[in-house]
Amino acid sequence: MTFEYKPYDFIPPPGLANPEPRKPVVIVGAGPIGLAMAIELANHDQPSVILDDNNVVSVGSRAICWSKRSLEIFERLGIADRALAKGVTWQVGRTFHRDKEVFSYDLLPEDGHKMPAFINLQQYYVEQFLIERAQRSALIDLRFSNKVTNVDNSTNGVILDIETPDGAYALEADYVLACDGARSPVRGMLGLEFEGEFFEERFLIADIEMDADFPPERHFWFEPKFHEGQSALLHKQPDNIYRIDLQLGWHANPDHEMKPEVVIPRIIKVVGHSNFRLDWVSVYSFQCRRLASFVHDRVIFVGDSAHVVSPFGARGGNGGMQDVDNLGWKLAAILKGHGSAALLDTYNTERVQGADENIANSARATKFMTPADGIERLFRDQVLVLAGHAEFARHWVNAGRLSKPCTYRLEAPDDPRLPDGARPGAVAPDAPLGLDWLTSLLGGEPVILALGRDAPALSGVRVLQPEISRTLRKRYLGEEDGAFYLVRPDQVIGARWVDAHADEIANAVADLWAGVTCR
Repeated sequence: MTFEYKPYDFIPPPGLANPEPRKPVVIVGAGPIGLAMAIELANHDQPSVILDDNNVVSVGSRAICWSKRSLEIFERLGIADRALAKGVTWQVGRTFHRDKEVFSYDLLPEDGHKMPAFINLQQYYVEQFLIERAQRSALIDLRFSNKVTNVDNSTNGVILDIETPDGAYALEADYVLACDGARSPVRGMLGLEFEGEFFEERFLIADIEMDADFPPERHFWFEPKFHEGQSALLHKQPDNIYRIDLQLGWHANPDHEMKPEVVIPRIIKVVGHSNFRLDWVSVYSFQCRRLASFVHDRVIFVGDSAHVVSPFGARGGNGGMQDVDNLGWKLAAILKGHGSAALLDTYNTERVQGADENIANSARATKFMTPADGIERLFRDQVLVLAGHAEFARHWVNAGRLSKPCTYRLEAPDDPRLPDGARPGAVAPDAPLGLDWLTSLLGGEPVILALGRDAPALSGVRVLQPEISRTLRKRYLGEEDGAFYLVRPDQVIGARWVDAHADEIANAVADLWAGVTCR
């Protein structure tokens, strides 16, 4: 089945006739990140306007690997069920050197999680689901074919100049969120540049449609016989679409490599036959770069407009979703008046840390997959040989460390007697609670988890006292008989205590809204 790209209607905005009132938030870009950002703000009762210069979803599969953490965020955005139903669920990856499997790995080796490790789902489906969700919200004004042409940014607000098929108008906003991708026009209008590393390497992406009995796994090859001396990657997607990535080398001509008469013979070598249809082709190069700061007065950068990484490891779209997760509740609190402007500093600090982790992992993977001639290539080749015989060497093989959520460096109340996986700054681990799941009961507001403890007398804070299952005990208590956890609105653990007085917990909640990570 071929995805049908349907254009969305252009609706003349009111600003073409009369000046519009100042908006709390204007989002530039209706890709997955901009749409998710608007829905997350709506979850906090905050209205927004989304501007996009296009009127269709992204062409081609683009971002396809959505992590467990992104799926947990999708649940809060209202699209998880559709994504899970449509996507290809997987958790096993296999790494090959030439024709030999070097090792395999399981990304979710234990039970007790609502969401799978990963699903593969083309970006156009994610955008479609998010658009349909946004269009059902009275708090989201989604404007297609509205192109931002100028940004006037100050400490008091932002004025945007916008072109449409029916003319130009201006919008004034308290905040502008730049979710307009790696080539961000907003970033260019503000004269901001990325810092980081550009790799002299090119890869071909080819989506093909074919009937095949390929398992739902990630397969990565170093120097396969079907693509001598280079690397290759294969993923299964919905609708009998398969993603194939082939390393080309820096001197490959992108225009030439995308010609069907060049692509098809390459794919025949991979799959062993010609019974397929070419669905989409692209050539990309590697960048691991970011802005020095994601917050510039009243313009805030989110997703690829703030940071870019190589695609191996699925850290681009998933990292962007974690930006949304981090920023949404903080900006909503500021707009409502009960959150300090310092919360934006914590967005910058925490998500710069997240971006740096993704960049470091992506850069290491890129260098391992595309080693320079000499000692780098010798090391890579010997590691691959050794990994085929010795288990200890397998963690040196880097075919893209798969996306994991960042654990923020918080200076918050903590007790090291409790399990390390549930320390402050980490995403709250999931656990089954009878017929429900812990992560489904968290998020949107601060929550106090009272585990084996009496509920503290706190006003304005929800307290959850679940029955302590074996999994919950393992992930949250360890050898202790009880504990309190403060879980932030983004399901990140903000503080924890084996025991605490109500005023200690209340102080930690107050610090949360103040943008303070220690007292």
